[in-house]
Amino acid sequence: MNDVLKYKGFIGSVHYAAEDRVFYGKVEGVNDLISFEGASVDELEEGFRYMVDKHIEDCEKKEIPLEKSYKGNLNIRLSPDLHKKAAYKAFSRGISLNQYINDAIKKEITSSDLE
Repeated sequence: MNDVLKYKGFIGSVHYAAEDRVFYGKVEGVNDLISFEGASVDELEEGFRYMVDKHIEDCEKKEIPLEKSYKGNLNIRLSPDLHKKAAYKAFSRGISLNQYINDAIKKEITSSDLE
């Protein structure tokens, strides 16, 4: 599981650059590249919150969406064996493969803390 920062409904990735001895990350799910860094966890978190607040402020000024647009179409790649098993499970339940995958994702999201 990857570590993420959360603030005001946004998430940020967390990484460490050993050579530079710095933590860094980027705000995920937005149309811009928004990065932040810090020499400590506290500085990293502070940088993340600052960049989220700045992003919100900039979007409000420009009257543009805060988040990336998701259309609901998704092209996924599965191994042939997994594809076959999923198709058989869907058929045995009397639903489409699309509905089976949709239900599986909903179940995973509901059971996790990311919402």
